[in-house]
Amino acid sequence: MKGIVFSEFIELVEEKFGLDIADTIIEESDLPSQGAYTQVGTYDHTELIQLVSKLSEHTEIPADDLVKTFGEHMLQRFVALYPQFFENVDNCFDFLDTIENKVHVEVQKLYPEAELPSFDSMKSENGMQLIYRSNRPFSALAYGLIRGSATYFNEDIDIEMDDQSSDGKSFVVFTLSHKN
Repeated sequence: MKGIVFSEFIELVEEKFGLDIADTIIEESDLPSQGAYTQVGTYDHTELIQLVSKLSEHTEIPADDLVKTFGEHMLQRFVALYPQFFENVDNCFDFLDTIENKVHVEVQKLYPEAELPSFDSMKSENGMQLIYRSNRPFSALAYGLIRGSATYFNEDIDIEMDDQSSDGKSFVVFTLSHKN
């Protein structure tokens, strides 16, 4: 997993919970990297799971809720760091429809070794379905990114999450619809 994800997570923890909590969760986790992340480095995704778990213990906020919040934060950071992904797109569903065939293509050019999840999208007149597949258990992060994109485009959407994961592989169907 790319270091930008880790460094943004630590930044969010410092911002929302303070430097002391960030230091504590790093110290209490068994991290091969020792919590020294660079944005272009590559790290084992289990380090992020450990950090989230420790943060959940200290804040008493469920881990999935923390990861969803992190997903929203990441969307804001993507807007700031990669504004080209949001050009010529004027709504949440159109943006989400570009993830697999535009955003991930460009990410692979920048980071050829990155292991990205896949997003198959199907739009309809009533909404959209996104099928998330990954070798890592980060569907809550995808949920947060979806919610963050709705916020960015100032849209009020419902997000239903049907988790069909098995054998350690994430497979989640997100059904999105505009609130009436």
